Amino acid sequence: MQVRKTNLEGCLIIEPTVFWDQRGYFLESYNDKAFKLETGLDIEFIQDNESQSSEGVLRGLHFQRGINAQAKLVRVVKGSVLDVVVDIRPHSKTFGHHFSIELSEENKLQVFIPKGFAHGFLTLEDNTIFSYKCDNYYNKDSESGIIFNDIDLSINWKIGEKQLVVSERDLSLPGFKNIQL
Repeated sequence: MQVRKTNLEGCLIIEPTVFWDQRGYFLESYNDKAFKLETGLDIEFIQDNESQSSEGVLRGLHFQRGINAQAKLVRVVKGSVLDVVVDIRPHSKTFGHHFSIELSEENKLQVFIPKGFAHGFLTLEDNTIFSYKCDNYYNKDSESGIIFNDIDLSINWKIGEKQLVVSERDLSLPGFKNIQL
């Protein structure tokens, strides 16, 4: 596995080693010992989540507040997404900055998202399967988010808003300046 830094401190791109032959491929999607050794992080993932979405579905930007904050390791099993991470740590030098990357079944890249970040993704293909590990259990009372089209964040989602499929809940999220941390 190779680990690369992003422009957001603590947010990492993980490139697993993929073994290809005439039958297809094999990879370790997660190896606790290797992850800890290569990243220097002592994370214990305790919950795995998976979603399936049609092309144009935008999920996010979500985060958990306080003691229920979650670090995540995200990847695409099938299809592709534009993955977006926003630093919401008030004392961070990259507070309010974001990072985006295409994750796909072809490139097999993963992103590690530390606690203190909002996360969202846009599916670029039908029947996209998105998988992620969390180091804390989901807590409905701690869920929050930021509206995807916040003017201060200026995230380029690469397609027009009229083409997006966004839940009513995500459409009612506050702007970046109004989030409750």
